[in-house]
Amino acid sequence: MEYRRMGGTGLRLSEISLGAWVTFGDQIDDRTASDILHAAYDHGINFFDNADIYARGRAEIVMGQAIRDLPRESLVLSSKVFWQTMEGPNGKGLSRKHVMESCHASLKRMGVEYLDLYFCHRFDSETPVEETVRAMDDLIHQGKILYWGTSEWRAGQIARAVGIARQGGWAPPAVEQPQYNMLVRRIVEDEIAPLADDLGFGIVTWSPLRSGLLSGKYNAGMPDGARLSIERFNWLRGIVNDADVAKVRELAGVAGDLGVSLSQLAIGWLLRLTQVSSVITGATRVEHVHENVKAMTVPAMLTPEVLERIETILGNAPEPQD
Repeated sequence: MEYRRMGGTGLRLSEISLGAWVTFGDQIDDRTASDILHAAYDHGINFFDNADIYARGRAEIVMGQAIRDLPRESLVLSSKVFWQTMEGPNGKGLSRKHVMESCHASLKRMGVEYLDLYFCHRFDSETPVEETVRAMDDLIHQGKILYWGTSEWRAGQIARAVGIARQGGWAPPAVEQPQYNMLVRRIVEDEIAPLADDLGFGIVTWSPLRSGLLSGKYNAGMPDGARLSIERFNWLRGIVNDADVAKVRELAGVAGDLGVSLSQLAIGWLLRLTQVSSVITGATRVEHVHENVKAMTVPAMLTPEVLERIETILGNAPEPQD
């Protein structure tokens, strides 16, 4: 496993990391989740991503149980706060009240004393940014989190938080977690990555396979048992469209010529950006972990000619909206 610094911090993250979204506590059973996490750890993966909203808190419980026999200091654990997870008008958002109470609840579910990373899962337009920044800074001084970051914030929102933090002498956001893949890329490449260089924060990306589309599993239609065939994932089905499926079919040819799987190409392509600290991957089987970690060999294969071929396939058409 190779490790990258998280922006300008001293924290090192495995280039490939493991996330709990839609799998832990939901799509897979607890035993399988534990086996997957341990397989990832055995490969040298040290960053394990989670959120309080995943499986209504069950994902944190399952991950907490899975790490019981692992040395805590060897792990980088994260969770997130924003979405409605508690009753009442203060059960959502980035107010000091919800941030503090959500952090305590996540720590309890995971059975740990602190989180390495704590993300603001979305921007909260109803809470002053200063209130959120100060709450995160307080959690750091209390030893409950080590770094805080943002997820799906725009460049201007991140810059504002950094400016407020610097002016007040508080800890600024150290990492952003955006969706980034071959089919959803412009905001990261045009806004977030340049800002990361300017302000010194890291980037950890989610959905590298566009919910499976970039694995090629939908190239011949909707297979039985696939995530997008399950009713509760109806909201994701719009990502399977003729234009993007056609691109994926062409990308499969590039992967074949390089001697790697389509999934490995998609994950490894993200690592070509030096601003990317880690690519968060998902897995429903241990075999997926074994395959995903091999993506680290891909960046060395991405010659200017290969990159040009990929760009020709992807084109510059407007990105699909979630």
